[in-house]
Amino acid sequence: MRNQLLLLALLIGTFAFGQPLPNTNIMLFDFNQLNDTVIELSNPKFITDFNKDGYNNQPYFMADNELYITAQMPDDSTQTDIYALDLETKSITRVTATVESEYSPTFVPPLGRAQSYEFSVVRVEEDGSQVLWKYPMNRKNEGKKVLENINNIGYHYWADYRDLAAFIVGEPHKMLLIDSRNQTSQYVTSNIGRCFQDLPDGSIAFVEKMAGDIWLLKKLNTRTLRTSLITATLSQSEDFVTLRDGTIIMSNGTALYKFNQRKDTTWRKIADLSYYGMKGITRMAINGAQNKLAIVIN
Repeated sequence: MRNQLLLLALLIGTFAFGQPLPNTNIMLFDFNQLNDTVIELSNPKFITDFNKDGYNNQPYFMADNELYITAQMPDDSTQTDIYALDLETKSITRVTATVESEYSPTFVPPLGRAQSYEFSVVRVEEDGSQVLWKYPMNRKNEGKKVLENINNIGYHYWADYRDLAAFIVGEPHKMLLIDSRNQTSQYVTSNIGRCFQDLPDGSIAFVEKMAGDIWLLKKLNTRTLRTSLITATLSQSEDFVTLRDGTIIMSNGTALYKFNQRKDTTWRKIADLSYYGMKGITRMAINGAQNKLAIVIN
């Protein structure tokens, strides 16, 4: 039981028994893809100064100038909530204020134009179970539980309004494709990384950790459930974002690398951010429309 709690803690980014979360912060860069081989990062901004000694992680662009993050204040050793950062007005809004902790805010694609916009989170219930919840973007109600019989969700990503890919905590960790409407799931593979991203062909990119140090970047066809290889990852790297043209940006230490399956044969370094005093880059979020890149740093 102790080992299971520790594993749960490492996977979702918290620690068992109420210990403090690590101190992480978020930098925002202007992002400019000049051509197939040159990508520029400029105009760095430190956007979590309001909580610089706390935990700030799992960024997600919900709108052009609105970034949702998971945050825990230094004076609260157990509670995480979702915060919205308005990058234009520099205002901060606490989105959730429950007795439970929420992680991994993720946009839910709407069913149609009449559909109200929603986002989802992994919520840690009082009994320690990790379940999926949806909340309305307009905050008109307190949200609802999405899946009745599927727990132990570590991370997730919506393929469309109904279907989502989920990282299920276990021995080993599994990847499921879940139909939230019918409450059914299909097994995809095991030993996966924590990051899911969509690609231009509608597939979902993810990392599969093979034996030893061999980690592979793959993609899932959500219609056929077939997976195919994109390339091997950088050493021990699992955090990445995707661009509109299919280019993948992956973090490794203080550097960022790019790979496009149609144009590249190997990873190409595009930036080394050690100049800004960063000791390590983990999560990222990108807004292609506004050319913004958010980076989680130690």
